[in-house]
Amino acid sequence: MGDRAIEIGAVKIKNGRVVETFQELMDPGFPIDSFIEGYTGITNHMLKDARICEKVMKDFAEFVGDDNLVAHNASFDKRFLDAEFDCISRQYSGQFVCSMLLSRRLYQNAPNHQLGSLINYKNIPSEGNFHRALYDAEMTTKLWLTMLEEITKSHQIGEPSFKLVTKLTKTPKKSVNKLLSQWSER
Repeated sequence: MGDRAIEIGAVKIKNGRVVETFQELMDPGFPIDSFIEGYTGITNHMLKDARICEKVMKDFAEFVGDDNLVAHNASFDKRFLDAEFDCISRQYSGQFVCSMLLSRRLYQNAPNHQLGSLINYKNIPSEGNFHRALYDAEMTTKLWLTMLEEITKSHQIGEPSFKLVTKLTKTPKKSVNKLLSQWSER
C-alpha cells in the first residue's frame, strides 16, 4: 500500500548457533512520519545517509540465499519482504515460518503472543529495544531456539525439522500433542 521498509535485520543460525547477522537502515525515498519515528526510534535524520531500499535488499537477498526464514508475525514481515524483493526482481526459494504461530501451539497459556511478552513469559534474557530490526531478530532467534529445545526435551524428538515446525504452525491447538507424539515415534 505504498509503505516501505526502513530497516532490515536478520540472524543466521546453523546447528542451533548464531553464525552471522545482517542489519541496515534503508532510505524508503520519502520522509517517515512521527508515528513510525516514535514506534521504532528511527528518525528521518538517521535515514538521511542510508542506502536506498533496492541496494540494501540486493545485499540481503545474497545474505539469505536459499535458507529458510523465521519471523515473529511472519505474515506482516513477508508482505514487506515480498514487495521489496519484487522491486529488485528477486525471489527466495526457502520456506517462511512464523514463530508466533508456533508459540500459540506450544504456549497456549501465555498471556499473549507478542514477542516481548513471550520473552518475559519464558524468562529469556533481553537488553535492547523492541521494534528495531536486528534486536527483534535476535529475540526471535532466542525464542525460536527455546521452542525447539522444549520440543526436543518434552517429546524426545532429536532435532525438530523445519518440516515438523511448519506442520505444527498449521496444526489445531488441540492436536499439537498428538502430532508431536506421532513424530517422536518415527
